[in-house]
Amino acid sequence: MSDSPSTPAGLLTTITTPGDLKRLSAEQLTLLAAEIRDFLVTKVSKTGGHLGPNLGVVEVTLAMHRVFDSPRDKILFDTGHQSYVHKILTGRQEGFDLLRQRGGLTGYPSQAESEHDLIENSHASTALSYADGLAKAFALRGEDRHVVAVVGDGALTGGMCWEALNNIAATKNKLVIVVNDNGRSYAPTIGGLADHLSTLRLNPGYEKVLDLVKDALGQTPVVGRPVFEVLHAVKRGIKDAISPQPMFEDLGLKYIGPVDGHDQQAMESALRRAKGFNAPVIVHAVTRKGFGYSPAEQDEADRWHSPSAFDAATGKLVASSAVKWTKIFAEELVAIADERPDIVGITAAMAEPTGIAALAKKYPERTYDVGIAEQHAVTSAAGLAMGGLHPVAAIYATFLNRAFDQVLLDVAMHKLPVTFVLDRAGITGPDGPSHYGIWDMSVFGTVPGLRLAAPRDAATLREELREAVAVDDGPTVVRFPTGSVAPDTPALRRVGPVDVLREDKKKDILLVGVGSFVGLGLDAAERLAEQGYGVTVVDPRWVRPVPAELVALAAEHRLVVTLEDGIRAGGVGDAVAAALRDAGVPVPLRDFGVPAGFHPHGTRAEILTSLGLTAQDIARDVTEWVSRIDAGAAVEEPAL
Repeated sequence: MSDSPSTPAGLLTTITTPGDLKRLSAEQLTLLAAEIRDFLVTKVSKTGGHLGPNLGVVEVTLAMHRVFDSPRDKILFDTGHQSYVHKILTGRQEGFDLLRQRGGLTGYPSQAESEHDLIENSHASTALSYADGLAKAFALRGEDRHVVAVVGDGALTGGMCWEALNNIAATKNKLVIVVNDNGRSYAPTIGGLADHLSTLRLNPGYEKVLDLVKDALGQTPVVGRPVFEVLHAVKRGIKDAISPQPMFEDLGLKYIGPVDGHDQQAMESALRRAKGFNAPVIVHAVTRKGFGYSPAEQDEADRWHSPSAFDAATGKLVASSAVKWTKIFAEELVAIADERPDIVGITAAMAEPTGIAALAKKYPERTYDVGIAEQHAVTSAAGLAMGGLHPVAAIYATFLNRAFDQVLLDVAMHKLPVTFVLDRAGITGPDGPSHYGIWDMSVFGTVPGLRLAAPRDAATLREELREAVAVDDGPTVVRFPTGSVAPDTPALRRVGPVDVLREDKKKDILLVGVGSFVGLGLDAAERLAEQGYGVTVVDPRWVRPVPAELVALAAEHRLVVTLEDGIRAGGVGDAVAAALRDAGVPVPLRDFGVPAGFHPHGTRAEILTSLGLTAQDIARDVTEWVSRIDAGAAVEEPAL
């Protein structure tokens, strides 16, 4: 394709259902693939989104929809961000003008959008378990239907995949697993299995495989003896043993491949063979992330995994150069590591997005990327701590939910010094509900001994990260949102760990701003002050456990109001209310936060506005609450 795509016209405009593909010739399918790539670059350049993964699965998706009959046959995507081509082929081309925008197409499969979509959770390594259950249900109900699971972008590094494969192999159900092997998640995929599969790639050519074997032999396999035997066969010079067929067939699974995933006819042939088995089959497709668009192919960092808006002709991003939260964290972590040789970094396939890549660049021997395996990451961090190190585990807030048990029982119960840095905390916007980091303060607030900090700006992020790694008797969490860092907000004074940011002589309302909501609290306080109320605004900095000093400040006011970028239920507001009750402080409390639920995608500002989390909404509600308090006091006063 050209690097200056125009809006495609021609074959693509005639495709409104997957059935339309079945009338096309091989030559037409080649042209259609090129049109789809032009379409993807043109549309995603305007909205941002997961471009690289979808450029890599064009032919794979075309082949699947020609061989199988969606929606009767169920096609599941793991991870879901590689489903754009599927959306294009199932009647949603017009929706791409509003991709990942309020009221427009989601960036992941969505039942509300199409009968061709089924699972919406975009967290990796889950589709095989869904597929196992679906296939069992169809078999039990006597329905002649296939289930196809597309597993890619490093999802096979997740433990759930191998748990599912172990069970799938014990069945005879009609289940086809397409392994989209592009060697990458965000960055190159990590681990023994990934290194082994990397020797099979058809790009740049099959004959180069033997040159890579020596690298694979140096890695520890992750699936046991089958891989060990394959690698030793290769070492003996048996070229046929390069195929991972023995590894999967020893699990009881049929294997087809490797297949060039950019050869539509080869993919279609492999899938037809797989369909004919009428039993679980793995089709190993070798693809190239970002295929067909040179700026993506030349990007070694992440092959344009998820760029923001860009110029389609030049590939240059159009986003502002504002300082991001992740960059501040990355810089400070490296500075701390310079001072402390016991500091190590760990992440789960997110080195670049979480900032751990900066530590890896300077201290590669002190940085570990475990692949898409959050549970393993947390317990491995526990082991590192037991070994005398202080691990900093950088994980998206939404993804740490997957490892709650490990945080609770493997880290906290042993009082281990592990610092969890949660990027993308709170309402994050266009990636939708499965990516919102709104559960962490509620979920992890229940962990005994865990301390949780929410910085409000760059200065407090640097400060609280240093305070977190200074803790040596239990886990700590530092959470911050995505996007640009707010301007620094200096404190008027500090009471214990609590920063007082604004205070009036009158003590009517104590506004407790948590992290990124501090600015919201200050804006609301200005509106309340204009109505004659005395408002104090504080930032607790460390919200779990609730500082005793915050309770003492609350006792000086008539009403306490908490503001948090997280779920209200079990959140900071609930914790502060419990602390007030335990201390016998009778001051009423009202809390603002995100209602429990799965909120639709959109910009952060749009979502917060829809939830009533604006300065205007807060000032109005607080005014009403104070008025009720005043009215109650007037009723109780004796008549003169």
